[in-house]
Amino acid sequence: MAQLWGGRFTKETDKLVYNFNASISFDQKFYEQDIRGSKAHVQMLARQGILTEQEKEEILGGLDSILKDVQDKKLEISSEYEDIHSFVEANLIDRIGDAGKKLHTGRSRNDQVALDMKLYVRDEIDAIDEEVKNLLKELQKIMEDNVHTYMPGFTHLQKAQPVTLAHHVGAYFEMFRRDRGRLKDIRKRMNTCPLGAGALAGTTYPLDRMFTAQLLDFDEPTRNSMDSVSDRDYVIELLAALSTIMMHLSRFCEEIILWNSNEYRFVEIDDAYSTGSSIMPQKKNPDIAELVRGKTGRVYGALMSLLTTMKGIPLAYNKDMQEDKELTFDAIDTVKGCLALFTGMVSTMQFRKENMEASAKNGFTNATDAADYLVNHGVPFRDAHGIVGRLVLSCIEKGISLDELSLEEYQAISPVFREDIYEAISMKTCVEKRMTLGAPGPDAMEAVISENRKYLEEN
Repeated sequence: MAQLWGGRFTKETDKLVYNFNASISFDQKFYEQDIRGSKAHVQMLARQGILTEQEKEEILGGLDSILKDVQDKKLEISSEYEDIHSFVEANLIDRIGDAGKKLHTGRSRNDQVALDMKLYVRDEIDAIDEEVKNLLKELQKIMEDNVHTYMPGFTHLQKAQPVTLAHHVGAYFEMFRRDRGRLKDIRKRMNTCPLGAGALAGTTYPLDRMFTAQLLDFDEPTRNSMDSVSDRDYVIELLAALSTIMMHLSRFCEEIILWNSNEYRFVEIDDAYSTGSSIMPQKKNPDIAELVRGKTGRVYGALMSLLTTMKGIPLAYNKDMQEDKELTFDAIDTVKGCLALFTGMVSTMQFRKENMEASAKNGFTNATDAADYLVNHGVPFRDAHGIVGRLVLSCIEKGISLDELSLEEYQAISPVFREDIYEAISMKTCVEKRMTLGAPGPDAMEAVISENRKYLEEN
């Protein structure tokens, strides 16, 4: 088949070169965006008097028929065409004749592909944002139900102080909320229309670029035609944001994997999101959590690949930039799939609350509160720190928790201790007296949960 650029060439392109150069195998994802952009371009050309009203109607009708036939699977996007632009234009000419040859007036494939990529990325940002919001809704439910579910908080993977499951999950709520903010920022910054930039220097046709931008829901046209066709910053920003989303998912997956282990037994993963062993009948493996954790590297790789591709490209368009598409498509599909599966896994996961609380007690997470008890009774903090350290050592030797020491054992190390020490170091007291904003105390948590609820309703 003759290429759209064939007039300059006297020799047929070698098949291997053609296949290497072609992008139809992946940019066919753009068919809806490509047709949408072409329809806006045609409406603008007619408004400017570059096309007649009849030509406009013929082209729009032809484009609509192509779109419907592709959607209905009556028309196949095949490797016969070099790219999605060639496919649409060639089929349009076949259907409506010479009027179809005017579709490309005043534009280049360079600004056309830049437009298609922006439209596609913008659509996908909205879809990803919806997936993150769905996850936030599930995290909100867990928080609402677990304000009084005690568990150990960790630093250095060591049990540190008691918190609640609502507080712990709330940390991830904040992470994914920031992720939505990043997506929103990227969408706003990228929302300028490159159509009309031509190959790199605009066109002599009297295009109304503002009108085209408005038809396609952009805020304004791009302001430099060279940058218009060579800008992939927004794709890099998106891949960075997707990498951060995956990092957050991976951290949460790592904790779920630990919580699912025999040593912790904090969670019971639903059968639909786990598998067994082929030879060990007792096993229940957290495969989905492990796969999400593993796929994080795949998205990181897309970001690093595109950064590396773009770092040495002079202005304006270069064919290297075609490499942005497969990387971005794969990263988007990976993140959307991981978000959907992770949300499903979390929404069906059962929390073993009694194990969580027992782990907090047996991990001496209330040791700081025991030291605070002494300080409140006039003991200098440094001395209190040492006293409680001796108490913990005694507990370790006896295989018990601070709650299980007798008052006589407390007073043998420091006579300051009284019967009220047990209330002071209870999980309930340890958590509930931490009431500053952001802490796990119930009033503080309820305030955050209420604000989260408002945020989800408004965003």
